[in-house]
Amino acid sequence: MALSEKRNQNLMNLIKRVHSVVENADIEKHRQSQDYFGAFLGSSKETTVKATQIENMYGEWIAVNRAHMKKYVILYCHGGGYSTGSSQYARTLTTKLAMSTSMDVLSFDYRLAPEYPYPAALEDAMTAWNYLMLLGYGARDVIVAGDSAGGNLALALTHKLKGEGRILPRGLVLMSPWTDLTASGNTHGSKKEVDPVLNEEYIEQMICNYACGQNLENPFISPIFGDFEGFPSTYIQVGDNEILLSDATMLHKKMVKANVPVKIDIFKGMWHVFQMSPFKTAYEAMDKNAEFIYDICR
Repeated sequence: MALSEKRNQNLMNLIKRVHSVVENADIEKHRQSQDYFGAFLGSSKETTVKATQIENMYGEWIAVNRAHMKKYVILYCHGGGYSTGSSQYARTLTTKLAMSTSMDVLSFDYRLAPEYPYPAALEDAMTAWNYLMLLGYGARDVIVAGDSAGGNLALALTHKLKGEGRILPRGLVLMSPWTDLTASGNTHGSKKEVDPVLNEEYIEQMICNYACGQNLENPFISPIFGDFEGFPSTYIQVGDNEILLSDATMLHKKMVKANVPVKIDIFKGMWHVFQMSPFKTAYEAMDKNAEFIYDICR
C-alpha cells in the first residue's frame, strides 16, 4: 500500500471512530453530541455568529470580521439525515464558507424528523427563503448551499420555487447531496465496505423517520426525480469513498441532460461531507466552492 493510501486509510479509520462517538441510538443524545462537535470545531476568531429569529425558528448569521461583500448571501441548509443536525453542528462548514467567500451565511434550524416528518423541513426552508426576500435580498442575490440531507433540501426548495413560478436562486452548492431516497444508485452496494460514515441501516432509519408512508419518488423528497429545466448553475462535491457517490453522479447526469450549467468534483479517497474535517483537502474544497460562487456572481 502506497504511503498516501495508507495515510488516507488511517484518516478514514479516525473519521469512523469520531463518527461513532457522535452517533448515538438515542436521537436526543445524538443531536446534543453533534452540537457539541459543531461548537468545538466550528468556532473561529475570524468570524462572528449572530442569532436571529425566523418566525418560530432559530437561525444564525455567520459573518467574517472584516470588510466584505454584502450584496450576495448564502442560505445554508444543514445535513443530518433530516433527523439530526443544526446550525450549530453546521458551523464546521458555515464558518469555512463565510471565510472562503467573504459573504454572509444564514443557516436555520428546520424542524427535525421523526417528530416532524416531511414536509416540515421543506416548509421551514421556504420560510427562511421568504425571510431573506423580506430583508430585501433578490432571489438572484442568494446562493443556496447544503450538505447531505441539506443538499436534498436545497434542491427540494428550488423545485418548490420553480413549481410556484418564482425566481430561482443564483446558484446551488451541494456537498455530498442525498438526492435519491429510493437508494437506486449502484454505490449503495459497491461502496458500503469503504464508507466510514454512512451505512444502509442508518440511511433506512433516516428515510423511515422522514418519509414513512410517502411516495419516495416525489421530487420534494427525492429531488433526483424532478424536472431540472431552468435550474440555476450548480456545483457538486462528493468523495469517491461514499455510498452516496451515485446520488451525486446521477444528479450531475440529469442536470447535464436538462442543460443546467453544472460541475461536479469527485474527491479521491474522501468520505461523506469530508469538508467538515479540519484538514487541507477540506479547505481546498471550500476554496473551490468560493471560486464557483465568485464565478456566478460576476
